[in-house]
Amino acid sequence: QVQLAESGGGSVQAGGSLTLSCRTARRTYSNNCMGWFRQVPGKEREGVAFIHTGGGNTYYADSVKGRFAITQDNAKTTVYLQMNSLRPEDTATYYCAAVSISCWARAPEYAYWGQGTQVTVSS
Repeated sequence: QVQLAESGGGSVQAGGSLTLSCRTARRTYSNNCMGWFRQVPGKEREGVAFIHTGGGNTYYADSVKGRFAITQDNAKTTVYLQMNSLRPEDTATYYCAAVSISCWARAPEYAYWGQGTQVTVSS
C-alpha cells in the first residue's frame, strides 16, 4: 500500500505564503510523476503543479505560474509546494498525487493520493 502524507496547510491572509509537504513512505516514486491538485466544493479536482522525480521537469497551471514552486528533496521521498503571493481564489483542499504516465494529467490518471490538506486565504 503506497502512502502519501501531506502537511503544511492552514489559514493565511492574501499575499502570504505557505509550504505544503508530501512525504512518501519509501522511495517509491523515483523516475515518476508526483504533484498537487486542488479542489473546492462543487468543482472538479484541478492540477496545480507537477514534477518528474527522475528528470526534475516541472509543470504548472497558468493560474499559479510565478507564484508557486514544486520541488523535491535529495532523497526523493518528499515533494514540496511553496506557495507565495497567495490569493483568496487559491483557497481549496490540496491533494498530493503520485504515479501517472504523464505528469500534466487529469486527476483520474494519477494512481495514488494523499488525504488532502486545507488551504484558506482570506482577503
